[in-house]
Amino acid sequence: MTAPTLDELAPAGHDPVADPYAVLAALRAAGAVHRVLVPGSGETWLVVSRDAARAALTDPRLRNDIRHSASWQTDGGHAIGRNMVQSDPPQHTRLRRLVAGHFTPGRIAALRPRVERVADALLDALPRRGTADLVDRYALPLPVTVICDLLGVPEADRGGFHAWSQELVVPGSAEAASAAAGELTGYLTDLTDRKRRSPDDTLLGDLVAAADSGVLTPEELLGMAFLILVAGHETTVGLVSATVHSLLTHPDQLDRLRADPGLTEDAVEESLRFHSPVHSAAYRFAAEPLDLAGTRIAAGDSVLVSLAAASRDPGHFPDPDRFDIGRRTTGHLGFGHGLHHCLGAPLARLEAAVAVRLLLRRHPSLAPAADPATLTWRTGTLLRGLAELPVRLG
Repeated sequence: MTAPTLDELAPAGHDPVADPYAVLAALRAAGAVHRVLVPGSGETWLVVSRDAARAALTDPRLRNDIRHSASWQTDGGHAIGRNMVQSDPPQHTRLRRLVAGHFTPGRIAALRPRVERVADALLDALPRRGTADLVDRYALPLPVTVICDLLGVPEADRGGFHAWSQELVVPGSAEAASAAAGELTGYLTDLTDRKRRSPDDTLLGDLVAAADSGVLTPEELLGMAFLILVAGHETTVGLVSATVHSLLTHPDQLDRLRADPGLTEDAVEESLRFHSPVHSAAYRFAAEPLDLAGTRIAAGDSVLVSLAAASRDPGHFPDPDRFDIGRRTTGHLGFGHGLHHCLGAPLARLEAAVAVRLLLRRHPSLAPAADPATLTWRTGTLLRGLAELPVRLG
């Protein structure tokens, strides 16, 4: 018997794309782990409680390498090359170590002036009054500019890659995703060749040097460039727009933040819990049979950990469907947990806090320009974010 999809589990008339949390809550009330069908990916075990999620994310028997999947035949269509997210120790350890130095607290803190300059320039380009789409004009170009600076993507090349990125993380079709993967692979191959001919001290320049010295394979070089370029901005676009959206739809919390801008980091942290842009962690695959929260997982089965469900578990977060910027958010799983906890989390937090603080300082009367119920959420298996966020600036 085929497992149900989340759409099929949703109450009649409920849209699980616009609001997946009611479905996840109902599942969690019935148990920590459920068998579901993910269209395009097949059946998987979905983990929806926080305790089971943390256990799954730290269980060494659940591997990130897709070659542990019973259905694995080829990597085609799953990623460009090999990267940290798709690897397990010791490969994961080696790959993460190569880039970790670019994401230390000191390096991230040093980026603050650059992030502020980019945000200020984008705000300068917005009209002082009237309406604007905050995703297209602000939440998107800010992290794109910062990650391209860090990685070493020339300014002239930055216009096209986001379209490829979006097609890969939230595919419109298998054909479109395949085409985007091919185009992005071609671009990254050309860019790494350019870095090889003209070495520099950017993150990609360091990766090219590592590949040339034999520390990285050519496939790993492409995979790491892809991961940093895509993950380095897609999650932050979602975090900035979701934080502003949550504040606009909870005016009491927006007033609270206006009265005390020192709560900006807390607002971002609550947004990570309330509307995490990383909706689920990357698939895990059972290298051997195991028991997870009372559910037997067979060798080769896939496991999908819902970070969104875990971060709204009422057993850990009282009244979890309430957005509260004064909440104690310790223990949310917005950036994952364990070995694969997001390396870029400090950068995303910095960018989001700067973006929200400067936006509200420049536009203190910011207000929604559309009914929140009409907004479109772009939802893939792993990521979820607003396609647009019309706001009134005056």
